Amino acid sequence: MVITFKMRELIDDLKDIKLAIFDLDGVIYRGKALIPNVDKVIKELKENSVRVVYNSNNSTATRQTYVERLEKYNITSKISDFYTSASITAAEITKIKKKAKIFVIGERGLRSELKSQGHEVIEKVSNCNDIDFVIVGLDREFKYKNLAIAQQCILEGSAQFYATNTDSTLPVAHGLEPGAGVMVNALKTCTDKDPERIFGKPEPFGIRMILNDIQIPAENACIFGDRLNTDILAGNRAGITTIAVLTGVTTMKMINDLKSKFEKSRGIDVNLIPDIVINKLDDIFR
Repeated sequence: MVITFKMRELIDDLKDIKLAIFDLDGVIYRGKALIPNVDKVIKELKENSVRVVYNSNNSTATRQTYVERLEKYNITSKISDFYTSASITAAEITKIKKKAKIFVIGERGLRSELKSQGHEVIEKVSNCNDIDFVIVGLDREFKYKNLAIAQQCILEGSAQFYATNTDSTLPVAHGLEPGAGVMVNALKTCTDKDPERIFGKPEPFGIRMILNDIQIPAENACIFGDRLNTDILAGNRAGITTIAVLTGVTTMKMINDLKSKFEKSRGIDVNLIPDIVINKLDDIFR
């Protein structure tokens, strides 16, 4: 006797979706723990002919590291499926200047992406005027000395200040840790300058890059995220369907409070409000 399983159908609001963009921290996993059933949901989406890619603000790891990490969770992927704030930053910096000299506050992922685009990451700065860009990402070994060098390159040299993202927190298994925004704000404070560009979410650079690379219209794309001020804001700015998943930092109360403030015309950006809210990824199926 052969047993057949009927494939679940997507809910009506997502029936025309051909591209699903997933945030990682808080949506696929928290810390080192896979969020229950996420691997099965992604498999079902692919079986429904939906292209799946990943867009993370975390700039610390290489894209190959993410491939290997998802493989441990029984999720098959390839390097080109990942758009991190590091890879997006490297691609955008290359449009501004090829083979630039860059001082980095950040980790391996950011350095690796910049080098892969032909840029020179300067570890020891002898002359600030040699530095084209200072780029700041999450750095879990953040050092005062590097902050001072970055400050000098911007104030005394001609380096331009860019940031991968400004997340204030990073979801981990036991709760939250400081995010890249802490490092970015430190440099803002000591230079009295804002980054000239921020390439990660909530800026729509990455989502627009994905749509262009995969050649799928915005109306057939969606983003699953756990942060209103990054994932949802970026998705709405890019014109795609936004889905808030309550497995990360956002709660239903936070969303309802935002909606209430918006209805009372208290200056809330409508782009912070998701199109769809789900408790868990399984909720996208009937």
